[in-house]
Amino acid sequence: MFINGLGTAVPPRRYSQRECWQAFQAAPQFNGLDRRARAILQRVLLDANGIGTRALALDSLAECFELDPDTLHRRFALHAPKLATEAARRALESAQLCADDIDAVIISTCTGYLCPGLTSYVGERLGLRPNVFGLDLVGQGCGAAVPNLRAGSALLKAGDASRVLSICVEVCSAAFYIDNDPGVLISACLFGDGAGAAVLANSPAASARRIEWTTAASLHDSDRRDTLRFEHANGMLRNILTPEVPHIAATHAAAVLADVLTQRQMTQRQIGTWVLHGGGRKVIEALRDELGLSADDLGWASAVLNEFGNVSSASVYFALQAALNGGAPGGWWWMSSFGAGFSCHGALLKVA
Repeated sequence: MFINGLGTAVPPRRYSQRECWQAFQAAPQFNGLDRRARAILQRVLLDANGIGTRALALDSLAECFELDPDTLHRRFALHAPKLATEAARRALESAQLCADDIDAVIISTCTGYLCPGLTSYVGERLGLRPNVFGLDLVGQGCGAAVPNLRAGSALLKAGDASRVLSICVEVCSAAFYIDNDPGVLISACLFGDGAGAAVLANSPAASARRIEWTTAASLHDSDRRDTLRFEHANGMLRNILTPEVPHIAATHAAAVLADVLTQRQMTQRQIGTWVLHGGGRKVIEALRDELGLSADDLGWASAVLNEFGNVSSASVYFALQAALNGGAPGGWWWMSSFGAGFSCHGALLKVA
């Protein structure tokens, strides 16, 4: 399989972490938080947490504190199709293709629910053929991109499609929650809204860099399920995020990498570019230490985190696009995503 086009999209309004801190202080819920919760907000938003700005599907930060189920659902229903469609159009443009060229579309999300799913709305907006195969994937959290791409690869190998559109979209601002729980508060300080898309095919594009998907692997650890997941509270999604997540993410990422390297009879030294989900500063630091990486190795993940925050499942599309636009040298590239489950996924790319 080859990745022949990439596109990303974020909402038009971007907010600095300091602006978010000021909005928290002005929010009606702020006075109801205890001293520890207020200290967490101030530390995460104002200290060096690796995030400069986040794009959020809000006309003003005051909307972030309208925490009722109907408002949050409307936010997802309005912005998820819009962001996914914008990223997909850019991916098609990058691949020099049109909507009629697509045989299947796979969309992953975890921050809202629609029935019919996003493939219905995005297919309509893009003008995809009525007989396009649509597959909606939910519940995989931040790690969804690599499983989504693997599903696209399976369709291509089976001969059920010649070109597949792979999309991940998250409206994280439709799942923010404010109370005294540290994980809930940290989530509200880290996540941003965005979408990523890729055009997949069995042959490379003639007019772009050659990105070949070679080998992929996954690891699922149900014993650690409660360290990172969503629950429902008062009719709304509520993120459970525990302090163990950076260490778990790093150790599982190392295990998936080792699995693929063993399959390919390769060593880690052969990998020249790292396309990683930058879940947060502590996650990036844990990956650095566990995998023995340098700051340069983590540069693409760090750059995405700084500009957009944690855009959940779309993150690795942003990191891959940053590496390509930044002129990362050809050779072996490693892509890895991880998230709810606890799950971790990785794929070895050969780029020319």
